[in-house]
Amino acid sequence: MPRQLARKDPSTFKTLPLYVEATAEGLYYRSQGLPLNFVQMQERRRPISVADSRHFAAELANLGVSVRLTLNWQGRDYWLLVRQRRPDRGDVVLKLISGYVPAHELNLPLLTAIQEVAEECLIETADGWLGGRFGDTWLPTPYQPLRYRETCHFRLSPLSGAARPVQCGNLMLIERPLAYVHLPTASLQLVYDMRLDLPKDCRLPSLFHVDECLEDGQLIARLERRRPDLYLLPLRQGHPTGELFTLRQGELQPASCRGLWLSESFAEQDGWLVRDERIRWKDWLARLAQEEQETGRLAG
Repeated sequence: MPRQLARKDPSTFKTLPLYVEATAEGLYYRSQGLPLNFVQMQERRRPISVADSRHFAAELANLGVSVRLTLNWQGRDYWLLVRQRRPDRGDVVLKLISGYVPAHELNLPLLTAIQEVAEECLIETADGWLGGRFGDTWLPTPYQPLRYRETCHFRLSPLSGAARPVQCGNLMLIERPLAYVHLPTASLQLVYDMRLDLPKDCRLPSLFHVDECLEDGQLIARLERRRPDLYLLPLRQGHPTGELFTLRQGELQPASCRGLWLSESFAEQDGWLVRDERIRWKDWLARLAQEEQETGRLAG
């Protein structure tokens, strides 16, 4: 049976709407207006239109963060993707680890990003569950029912950032996350590239995704061992392949790719804009193959 790990009151969440200015050189955002609770934020996440994808100003509903997390397992790199059921959009997608940025972290969205890793990506070993560390910062251990190991942890480290800078008020985000404005939800999304390194004495690891569901006015987080919902997408020379796996007790197990959809962060980006809600797995792979062919022709 699913195991309940945590219960939250969604009314405690507060964020702020944004004002965004984008140019060909970079993107600037700041808070605008009064704080919003979860319901108010969702009400503002409605489609908007922008005339110029590279130069515009817009009012947006919220700031979100995603983490493109790379794991090396037995000498091969994998991206970690999670399955999410999105009642507000009526679909099920594979997506990057992601979440909404609360008001008090708008100028430090990296903190939200690493907390989302701690909450969504659970690593069980033969000796207990792993906590994590990003540089000198310990990640939270959000689920008290789990027995986290005290002498062993995984490490998060930043990978190279995007070329174009992102600025919050007067503060430049030094990690240089990739940024896009998602027109269907009127939101700004920052994507951090990170690497996850397991400890050397990590025996028989299993990976699980835990997501929160709204039930009777409460956000409930449950662990479902029969549906780990965390997938490994293998890379070949840094490029995704057409395979998916889960990791159970140190063994990779193939996962079906039939009928899969990916979230908007995998859809085509035009300037600073993403216009799609989702993209089919097979369409995404076809686009990647076409881009690799075009890159090869240019290199040749």
